[in-house]
Amino acid sequence: MGKFAKWIGGGLGFVFGGPIGGLLGFFIGSVVDGTSVSWQQTGGDRRVYRTTPGDFGMSLLVLVAAVMKADGKVLKSELDYVKRFFISQFGPETAQEALQMLRDLLKQDIPLRDVCMQIRRNMDYPSRLQLIHILYNISAADNRFETAETNVIRSIADMLGITSTDYESIRNMFVPATDASYRILEVERSATDEELKAAYRKMALKYHPDKVSHLGEDFRKTAEEKFKAVNQAWEKIKKERNIV
Repeated sequence: MGKFAKWIGGGLGFVFGGPIGGLLGFFIGSVVDGTSVSWQQTGGDRRVYRTTPGDFGMSLLVLVAAVMKADGKVLKSELDYVKRFFISQFGPETAQEALQMLRDLLKQDIPLRDVCMQIRRNMDYPSRLQLIHILYNISAADNRFETAETNVIRSIADMLGITSTDYESIRNMFVPATDASYRILEVERSATDEELKAAYRKMALKYHPDKVSHLGEDFRKTAEEKFKAVNQAWEKIKKERNIV
């Protein structure tokens, strides 16, 4: 395990403990001497004050494994899709190490609720939104959506404390429903032009890549896709309504 991999090199915090630390114990232990952990005191608990790239990357891998195991089988083709996604987003070196960890996770029983509660307690909301976006992105890699997978992603979103409107916004970026562009902006088709403009400004701010800049350039790249989807939805609505 190369301890200078991008994610781990970004530092590990809350994933050292709890169910995530238990699932990734071997890998975390192999890099512990190359990381630094920052804590702040919150009441009687120790909590990480900021989501690090390492925390985010390790949490993502655990959740990806849970989604892949949703239908009770993991196909080689699924691993190949995930590998290609990781390579395209993070480069071959980080992708190789991520796949090594993922294969180990796929052999384990994942206490999904406990994992999600650990993430929810310690990770900021924009980063949790980004987790859901990436899970859908990976699920879409084979150009089809398995019901079992999407159901698990929905459950994960609920347990992470993602609002239903935010979840539907992200879902419609990948699985367009009726009025998908409006759903992405979290408004009804009956909204006025002024309400739409306000909704676009709100969503552009919420999904701006700067919201997750603390996760590093690798994960900022995936955030730019979400931001682009908001802009595309707005441009489509503007064209439909002749909004200037």
